[in-house]
Amino acid sequence: MNAGAFFDGLMIALQWPGFGFLLLGVAFGIWLGAVPGLGGPLGIVLVLPFTYGMDSVSAFALLLGIFAVTSTSDTIASVMLGIPGTASAQATVLDGHPMARRGEAARAFGAAFTVSAFGGVFGAVILALSLPIALPIILRFNNPELFVLALLGLTMVGSLSGRSVSKGLAAAAFGLVLSCVGYAQDVAIPRYWMDSAYLLDKLPLIPVVLGIFALPELIDLSVRDTSISNRAPKSKNNWHQLGQGMADAVRNWWLALRCSAIGVYIGMIPGIGGAVVDWIAYGHALQSTKNPESYGTGDVRGVIAPEAANNAVRGGSLIPTVAFGVPGSAMNALLLSALLIQGLQPGAQMLTTQLPMTYSMVWNIVLANIIAAGLLMVMANHIAKLSFVSGHLIVPIVVLFVFMGAWLTMAELGDWISLLVFGALGYLMKRGGWPRPPVILAFILGGLMENSFLLSWKIHQGLGWVGRPIVLVILALIVLTLVASLRRAARKARAARGEEPEDFVSSHLDSDEDQDRFASLLIGLVLVAVFLAAAVPTFGWPAEVAAFPLIGIVPGVALSLLVLGREWFSSKAPRQLWRDFQSRRETRRALQLLLYLIATVVLALLIGQKLALLVLIATYLVKWGGYGWRLTIPYVAVCWAILTGFYDRIVHVFWMKPLLNDQIRAVLPDWLPAWVIL
Repeated sequence: MNAGAFFDGLMIALQWPGFGFLLLGVAFGIWLGAVPGLGGPLGIVLVLPFTYGMDSVSAFALLLGIFAVTSTSDTIASVMLGIPGTASAQATVLDGHPMARRGEAARAFGAAFTVSAFGGVFGAVILALSLPIALPIILRFNNPELFVLALLGLTMVGSLSGRSVSKGLAAAAFGLVLSCVGYAQDVAIPRYWMDSAYLLDKLPLIPVVLGIFALPELIDLSVRDTSISNRAPKSKNNWHQLGQGMADAVRNWWLALRCSAIGVYIGMIPGIGGAVVDWIAYGHALQSTKNPESYGTGDVRGVIAPEAANNAVRGGSLIPTVAFGVPGSAMNALLLSALLIQGLQPGAQMLTTQLPMTYSMVWNIVLANIIAAGLLMVMANHIAKLSFVSGHLIVPIVVLFVFMGAWLTMAELGDWISLLVFGALGYLMKRGGWPRPPVILAFILGGLMENSFLLSWKIHQGLGWVGRPIVLVILALIVLTLVASLRRAARKARAARGEEPEDFVSSHLDSDEDQDRFASLLIGLVLVAVFLAAAVPTFGWPAEVAAFPLIGIVPGVALSLLVLGREWFSSKAPRQLWRDFQSRRETRRALQLLLYLIATVVLALLIGQKLALLVLIATYLVKWGGYGWRLTIPYVAVCWAILTGFYDRIVHVFWMKPLLNDQIRAVLPDWLPAWVIL
C-alpha cells in the first residue's frame, strides 16, 4: 500500500466543503435505509444530477455518504418491524425482531450499530490493502463459480431461515421460478407473463419484497392489537440495553472480525455479494458455535454476524467497480456513472495517478460508517421506545411507505396488485411456518444464476465445469451446510420427542412445529400447483429457455409434496383444520385488513392515490385504533405532508390519473394547485 497516497486521501476526505457533503449524504442515507422500499439506489439516483456541477471530491463525498450507511440504518426496520430495510438486512430479521418483541430492541441496536461501524471500517481498510492484489481473486470467479456461490447462498438461507429444511428449500425453488417470469436470458421468448405487458420485463423486486415481508408483519401487528414488544418496558430509557448491546459486540469481537472478512471478500465478487453475504455470515456464525439452539429466537450473535458482514461488503464491492469498471450491484453501477461524469476512468489510472482520489473514497466510507454509527446510537434510545407504542399508531404510516415504496418501482397499477398478491401469500407463509427469506433471495439471484448456468453450459459443453477447483470447494460447503442443518433438525426432533426418530429423512427434513397447519397445507398446495403449472409450457420451449425453470420446478415439486405428505398424515382432518383456521379472530381480522387494502387500490383508481391513502389511514385510525379526530386529523396531515412534500415535490412521483380527475379538479378553488390533492 502507498502510505503517502493513503494519507493524502485522508486530507482530501477531510477538506471542506467535501466533508460537509459527506455529512449531508450520511443524514440522507440514514433516512433512506430506515424507510422500507427506499434504499441507497433511490438516493443516489436523486442526488446524481446535482453532482454534474460539483468537484469530484464533493460529489463522491455526497454519494459515498449515502452508499456507506444505508446498510447500517436498514437495521431499524429489520429489528423493529421484521421488514428488511434493504435486501442485505434479511438475516438480521431472524434474531433482531424477536429481540424487539421481547423488549430488547435497544440491545439489538447497540450490537448492530457497533459491529456496523467496525465492519464498514474494516471493509474500507481491506479495500485499501487489497487494491493491488484484488485482480487475481476476482478473475478466478467466472460463471461456474458465480452459479455455485449463489447456490450456496440459497442452500444456506433455505436451510437456516426456518424450522424445516424442506420448507426452506421448496420456498427457494419457488423464488427461482418467480425469477423466470418475463423474457428468457438468451432467447426473446416470454415465460409466465400471463398476457400482461407488465410482466414481460420480469416481476419487479420491490413490490414482491414488500409484499412478502412488510404486509404480513403489519397485518400481524394489527390483528394482535398490541405493541411491537409483548413485554412491558423494564425502565423508562434504554441506555442500559444499548450499552449491553455494545458490550455484546465487544465480547463477540472474533465473530465480528470473521464476518467482516467474509463481507469484504464476498463483496469483491461482482453481482452477488450484497444479496447473499448476510446469509453466508449468519450460516457461518450458526455452524461455528457450540450452542446454536438459540439462533432464530433472539440471539444477539444472530444480529452481530450479518450486520458486520453487510457493512464490510460495501468496501469490498468498490474494488471491482473502481479498479476494473465492473459494478457488482445497482448502487455500484450508479457510482460507476458518477466516476465517468467526473471524467475519471476506472482501471489503471485509479490505481496510479488517481490513487489519492481512490484512497479518499476509502476514507469517506470509513468516516461515514463511524459518523452514522454514532448518530444512530444517539437515536437508538428513542427509536427503541417505539417497541412499546401501540401498533395501531405504527401501522398506518408504515403502510403509506410500503405502498409508495412499491409504486416507485414502475409507477403502474401492477405494482400495487403485486404488493397485495404477495402480501396475502406472505401472510399465509408466516402463519403456516414457511420461511419467506428463501423466496426473496432466490428471486434476486435467479437472473444471475440463469445467465451463469447457461454460459457455463455452453462454454464447457455440458457439466465439465463442475470439476473446477473453486466449484468443488463450494459444492463441498453446500453439502456440509445441508448435513449440518439436518443434524441440527435431528437434535431438535429428539429433544421434542424425547426419543430417537425412526426415519431420518422424514423426521429431519421437517422437524418443525408450524403455527397453523391449515395455512401450511394451503401454501404447500399452492406451491405444488404453481410448480406443475410452470412445468407445462417448458415442454414447448427450446432447451436453453426451459433448463433453468426446471432447476427450480423439479426439486420444488418433490420438496412441496414431501411437506404436504407429512402435514396431511400428522394433522387433524383437513375439514377440522379449516374450521379452526377460519374461526380464529386473527383470521377474520387479517382478511378484513386485506379487504381495506384492496379497497384502497380501487379507491385510488377513482379519486387518486393521495386521497385514497389518506382515507385508508383515517379509516384505520378511527375504526381499528379507536382514536378520535383530535389525533387522527394531525396524523393524516403529517401523512399528507410526506406524500406531497417528499414523494411529489422531491421524488417527483408519476401519479396515476384517477377516473374522477376532471370532476375533482372542477370543485377545487382556483388558488389551490391540483398537485396538493392529486
